[in-house]
Amino acid sequence: MIPGMNWGATPQERKADLPCDRLAESIQRADRAISIAAPPSIVFAWLCQLRVSPYSYDVLDNFGRRSPQERNPELVDLEVGQRFMTIFSLVSFRSDEHITLRTNNVAVTYAVRPDGIGTRLHVGVVFGGIRLIGRALALGDLVMMRKQLLTLKSLAERDFARSVV
Repeated sequence: MIPGMNWGATPQERKADLPCDRLAESIQRADRAISIAAPPSIVFAWLCQLRVSPYSYDVLDNFGRRSPQERNPELVDLEVGQRFMTIFSLVSFRSDEHITLRTNNVAVTYAVRPDGIGTRLHVGVVFGGIRLIGRALALGDLVMMRKQLLTLKSLAERDFARSVV
């Protein structure tokens, strides 16, 4: 396996067809996945928050501003064409199932599915263009997206714990 192309995704997830797969000419897909102890609706609502902040390393990705720690309920009202994380546009979505974004030669699908009493969040990142550049981007993306997924997991699990108390 090429370094940076997988973090946490199962063999089945790596083989899964995702909407982002159809959005780049030269497909090199990196897969990232994480289990979250919260229902898909809460996880999806947190994905919608990516409209305003990347939830990664804020000093690098968010001009030093801290990503919001509370959800804005208005952000779940999605429309194709909306901006996400400043550089991405929403290409397609299905509530509580997936959000697919695109910028230049990169397409990303955040796919949510029930997993027992929680959720499995699988992200596919397709890098179009020159293969070597895509592999280099995948390494940097791994570092940033790992932090993003761990942050979203923490926030979703916190919200779910609050709702059952």
